[in-house]
Amino acid sequence: MSNPIEIRKSLLAEHIIKQLRRRQMDACYCPTAAEAVKCITDMIPEGSSVTWGGSMTIRNIGLPEALRKKGGLEVFDRDLAESREEAQDIYRKAFHADYYLSSANALSEDGVIVNIDGTGNRVAAITFGPKKVVFVIGLNKVAQNVDAALARARSTAAPINTARFDIQTPCKVDGVCHNCNSKDCICNFVHFLRNSPQGRHFVVLVGEDLGY
Repeated sequence: MSNPIEIRKSLLAEHIIKQLRRRQMDACYCPTAAEAVKCITDMIPEGSSVTWGGSMTIRNIGLPEALRKKGGLEVFDRDLAESREEAQDIYRKAFHADYYLSSANALSEDGVIVNIDGTGNRVAAITFGPKKVVFVIGLNKVAQNVDAALARARSTAAPINTARFDIQTPCKVDGVCHNCNSKDCICNFVHFLRNSPQGRHFVVLVGEDLGY
């Protein structure tokens, strides 16, 4: 028999999947990151174009390498860009991609996906453009409701993310959200995905802790 933690994760994932489907998003549950990588690489058919945003989850589970290894895909990887201009070009190509991969800053138990961006390229692609958007979300990012999800995005994910960048924000100094208007603020665009009327969004829930 599974241990109590695994039982709870399975039940929580089952509940969230029902809520996502109510919002016209399909979803599945993978207990491990390795299973999630296989699920996504199998999902994307040969000949497709694929890219992703600034997600550390996507990178940390090895999804870019798995997609390149699969072959037969047109992969737009901004991490390989040799200049800021080339990276910007990849940002724009995302709008015409067949598959856009992302994680999330938080997910409410009733299926609302919350993201906060500094430049807005990720939330823009999530909203419009790519034919399919695939989220990879660890259950560690689940919050009880939308207010709690937003609080997690601002008070947990954002202060941690500032450590990745050469910026100076109040939260980088003390780890606490100050609701700032700093010129370096990375909380400029707040995005709530409530429904997917065209069925563009697919969520892969993962039982391991992923991302920030």
